[in-house]
Amino acid sequence: MMVEKPDTLKQPIVARHAVAEVRTLDSSEIFRGANEIVIRHEGAVYRMKITRQGKLILNK
Repeated sequence: MMVEKPDTLKQPIVARHAVAEVRTLDSSEIFRGANEIVIRHEGAVYRMKITRQGKLILNK
């Protein structure tokens, strides 16, 4: 005997509150010609680098 489950899991999940637009910055605005920057966040220091392949690496 098979029991059929309701289709509630097939419904798309919709947020109850409107999502604020995410601020987008171009990396050239952040790096300004450099290939490494330092970011201070809540007392910690992070380094973000652009690799030779053009990818970003963030280290603490």
